[in-house]
Amino acid sequence: MTTTLENMIDEVLINLAGYTIQQDRATYLKAPVTTTTSSSASPLILSLGSTESVGKGIIEIDEELLWVDSYDRISNTATIAPYGRGYLGSTADTHLADKKVTISPTFPRHSVKRAINDTISSLGSSIFAVKSTSFTFNAATTTYAFNNLNIKNIITVSWESIGPSKEWVPVRRYDFDSTADSTAFGANAQTITFGEYPISGRKVRVVYATDPVSFTTNSQDYSTQTGLPESTKDVAILGAAYRLLTYLDPARAAMVSPQADETDSKRPYGASQSATKQLYALYQQRLNEETKAQQQNYPPRVHFSRR
Repeated sequence: MTTTLENMIDEVLINLAGYTIQQDRATYLKAPVTTTTSSSASPLILSLGSTESVGKGIIEIDEELLWVDSYDRISNTATIAPYGRGYLGSTADTHLADKKVTISPTFPRHSVKRAINDTISSLGSSIFAVKSTSFTFNAATTTYAFNNLNIKNIITVSWESIGPSKEWVPVRRYDFDSTADSTAFGANAQTITFGEYPISGRKVRVVYATDPVSFTTNSQDYSTQTGLPESTKDVAILGAAYRLLTYLDPARAAMVSPQADETDSKRPYGASQSATKQLYALYQQRLNEETKAQQQNYPPRVHFSRR
């Protein structure tokens, strides 16, 4: 099954809820939102299925956070403040009727997405994405440039032999320049210079390690976009979960009220830190397992320089 960013956001939210009945209050839009602004002269008024749980504060529609300035329980409407569109760094967008409206979300979806992307970016220090590129060898040229590939290391170089065997012959003598001259080869160029030469006109394939690429849209496939194996999906989910849990206690640190005291009796301040430590330990364990598996799949290969 294809794993998209949308799937991963849902899985992180389910894991953080702990598969319990604890859930954010929600209602739905009765009419679409067709603008991305809410000025004081012409404020955005949301038509909701219910305003029973709505108050002044944050609501979430799709991945946008909005700030409710006032509400009307008779007409079931909520007025958005002039500063309330795209609140807290989310992106103002249009929304269809019947979309879910989450009231004071514990973990906003745009924050979950950011945590997933932050985790994927950090994985590059332990796990590399494996990609490949190819070109046709020309006997008159020994140095070939790669532009904007961000190659960290070359894993293998091989060329397609002539004949029915379709064998890919390894190239063991080459030099890789990760900071090639931009005047000669272009901006962000890296080059490979051959010390042994394939047959002219044959295809050369370079398999290389690079940093994982973060998601840009919710529909992108995990392995295709990041370059990481599908087995590392849970590593990104665990990493996002522990990052988000870290900030639960600071949000409750200044709460002084009878309701806060009642909450603290059931879930004491600092309780989330225990869960965070457990998740972080599991994240580190899975990361170490995936790092070891990658080292076995791509063991160090000896190659020689031209000199």
